[in-house]
Amino acid sequence: MALTPSTMLALGTNAPDFDLPDVVSGQTISLRTFARKKALLVMFICKHCPYVQHIKKELTRLGKDYAMKDIGIVAISSNDVAGYPDDAPDKLKEMAKELSFAFPLCYDESQNVAKAYSAACTPDFFLFNRERKLVYRGQLDESRPGNGKPVTGKDLRASIEAVLADKPVNPDQKPSVGCNIKWKRGNAI
Repeated sequence: MALTPSTMLALGTNAPDFDLPDVVSGQTISLRTFARKKALLVMFICKHCPYVQHIKKELTRLGKDYAMKDIGIVAISSNDVAGYPDDAPDKLKEMAKELSFAFPLCYDESQNVAKAYSAACTPDFFLFNRERKLVYRGQLDESRPGNGKPVTGKDLRASIEAVLADKPVNPDQKPSVGCNIKWKRGNAI
């Protein structure tokens, strides 16, 4: 497992727009999909990564816990499927159904969305406020495969709760770590 940290995009950065297909419904998902929501969580994940596998049940819980709250959630996979066929849209669809994701899982074939967000690893989390300004980018929690710490979602959940309560998000944020985004040849950032 190659350990890659998130790039820690500058807080206050505007959410880059995107138009991507949801691998389950086929519907196009964009920032406009979540226009009425107070917060937006954009997660870069994939199927094959052991770091995502380690937290996948927490991603399901997160989606269900916040399904009726004033937050939009979207997951995006940007990996090169030529080298990583387990991350192809049909495999992502299987994963989303198996885990009963309560949020869309989109496929970023061009990898332009991952580049626009400066996504570096899977998982990589970006939380935006109502104005779609970045207020949190960092780890889900301190759990990693093999470190014995429980998967709780503590860091990300605390940030979501702050945004939903109109409170400031703690600026002391630790990078997420995981597998690097699998860039197409000549496409890496």
